[in-house]
Amino acid sequence: MDFNQATDDNLFDHARIIGKPHTRIDGILKVTGQAPYAYERHDVVANQLVGYPLCATIANGRVTYMDASAARAAPGVVDVVTTLDIEPLERADSNVARLFGGDTIQHYHQAIAVVVAETLEQARGAASLIEVRYEETPGVFDLESAWERLQNTGEPEAEVGDVEATFQGAVVTLDEVYRTASQSHAMMEPHASIVDWSDGGQMTVWTSNQMIEWTRKALATTLSIDPDTSRLESPFVGGGFGGKLWLRADTVLAALGSRAVGRPVKLALPRQLMFNNTTHRSATIQRLRIAADAEGHITAFDHSAVSHTLPGGSGEDPVNQTRHFYAGEHRRVAHQPIDMGLPESADMRAPGEASGLAALEIAMDEMAEKLGMDPVEFRILNDTQVDPEDSSKPFSERHFVECLRQGAEKFGWAERSQTPGKKRQGQWLIGYGVAGAYRGAPTLKSGARVRLRSGRLVVETDMTDIGTGSYTIIAQTAAETMGLEIDAVEVRLGNSAYPTSSGSGGQFGAASSTAGVYAACVALQSEIAKRLEIDAPRFENGRVLADNTVLALADVAAGEELVAEDSINFGDFKDKMQIATFAAHFVEVAVHAHTGETRIRRMLSVCDAGRILNPTTARSQVLGGMTMGAGAALMEGMSPDLERGFFVNHDLAGYEVAVHADIPEQEVIFLDTTDAASSPLKAKGVGELGICGVAAAVANAMYNATGVRVREYPMTLDRMLDQLPAT
Repeated sequence: MDFNQATDDNLFDHARIIGKPHTRIDGILKVTGQAPYAYERHDVVANQLVGYPLCATIANGRVTYMDASAARAAPGVVDVVTTLDIEPLERADSNVARLFGGDTIQHYHQAIAVVVAETLEQARGAASLIEVRYEETPGVFDLESAWERLQNTGEPEAEVGDVEATFQGAVVTLDEVYRTASQSHAMMEPHASIVDWSDGGQMTVWTSNQMIEWTRKALATTLSIDPDTSRLESPFVGGGFGGKLWLRADTVLAALGSRAVGRPVKLALPRQLMFNNTTHRSATIQRLRIAADAEGHITAFDHSAVSHTLPGGSGEDPVNQTRHFYAGEHRRVAHQPIDMGLPESADMRAPGEASGLAALEIAMDEMAEKLGMDPVEFRILNDTQVDPEDSSKPFSERHFVECLRQGAEKFGWAERSQTPGKKRQGQWLIGYGVAGAYRGAPTLKSGARVRLRSGRLVVETDMTDIGTGSYTIIAQTAAETMGLEIDAVEVRLGNSAYPTSSGSGGQFGAASSTAGVYAACVALQSEIAKRLEIDAPRFENGRVLADNTVLALADVAAGEELVAEDSINFGDFKDKMQIATFAAHFVEVAVHAHTGETRIRRMLSVCDAGRILNPTTARSQVLGGMTMGAGAALMEGMSPDLERGFFVNHDLAGYEVAVHADIPEQEVIFLDTTDAASSPLKAKGVGELGICGVAAAVANAMYNATGVRVREYPMTLDRMLDQLPAT
């Protein structure tokens, strides 16, 4: 099916099931422990062995010697594969660093061996017996020093108008530097795989991954095999946040181990390796300059930034949203990724925007204060319905002002103290903060197959469910399209034997995969119409309806299975408009007047994200994003050892994440909007919007509470303690 123009009124505008709250159809499996995650799939193949990784303890250099003889002789050990045993594996396009093979070390905790044994304890114990020697070479690990050495931040990604002249003639200007920390995905389920490559031919992989087809091809490239000789399954993913978009060492090591021993091997990366062996969000340093006239209209933006990456990577680009979010005739943005020897940085929830808005939305508050304007009204004044870089390119739908106004009223923004540090309850200073949120709404080609038999529908697609509710919204889409109840639909996901979907990531999963399922259902409808020799049938209440036909779907094929398959292809008409999602976040904090301890009291997010396919699962996504944003604001940050080039706090004791007790009250409001240019369902993603801007809303609330402006995340109490108002 081709989607080549904005859709008109359709069945989803009069829906019975789409847009209605529905509990997760996979929820019972998860809360009762029956959902088979990658490492727990004990029954998928017999005679499994356990793999355990050994990783490098230097950040840069080469392995000069490895002796695994003691490990091979240890009890229960079947074999050991070391990086010196094989040539460097090929590097897939999605991987910056090679995942195994050869003597070169590119980052700390790079995998250099895998021990395969009968039990985890035996494999882990044997790994400690491997003797390794290195030749270490100096590396660059300090982003701050690298930034100071730069004369500029590279060529602009975009430049419109005359930025410098505008700043020289501006009535009000801002010029500040903001810093965000490196962050870990810290998902509950580690990277884990079971691989059966026992005959060296066909390989089956049970893994935890967001993108089935991308990973299948990357694995084929890495191991120099035909993609058609491998099959991947990932029906349940215990959290990804972008960290499981790409092929990682767990799958490669399990595959190499299985090939070596001729038996299936399962391997999970220990928690300590999640921080240095897998990917993370890069730290950023951002300089923001904003100019405005006396009335508060922004006249110029200049947003430049640096982030770190292994050579060949792209780092964390935090300037992109500044190109499109607020009005301003003159604008320049530039991001410079700096090659460093720290572990690989890559996508993490709202890559770029989460870090960029953390800076931009503090800067917007600072400009509002310079202008003597309310922060909400300043943002409203600088709203735009066209792309600021290209006035001929309108937003397909943009209701950011409604988010701000509705949020301000619901939150009680009028009660905010206009003077920072003046609202107090006992020993606590009280502050309100606001921030805007912007995230693009892309869509990708996505396919599905549907099977109708005896009135029941089975949907098959390699789409994944990373906790986002894919099972449920896909079932709702199929049920709506075919006129069935949701319990008459079975959804099968995460298998490379199924048609290729968009996968889960980039906030494109929901809009793309449901459109693909819709396309497959329409193909099935055409097959049914052809079989029954009818025109323009309707599908309602489990029946096929036409002029002279009323037939139960269960009777359409007299017990025979009908199968249809199709994909949704999104046309280039979308290139003529800007399609995005928006939100306004409001936060109330209490900061202890003597210690600087900050407690979030309540949070509100008002979201403009097209048709909400399922308010229950969508709300859960936004709550999760808000929580991650709170963690980024107050506690999350990986600390690099600037001499040895690794993240020191590489566990969940030293790397703190926000938990339920940190946020007693959260509320989400979805505007009742649709976007006809986005997809046939008029839906857009929401999973990444929820984190965008939240950290800045917390920062702005802390400033309103104390009068202390912190421009470096996480905003721990030591960064404000000596500046608290006298008490």
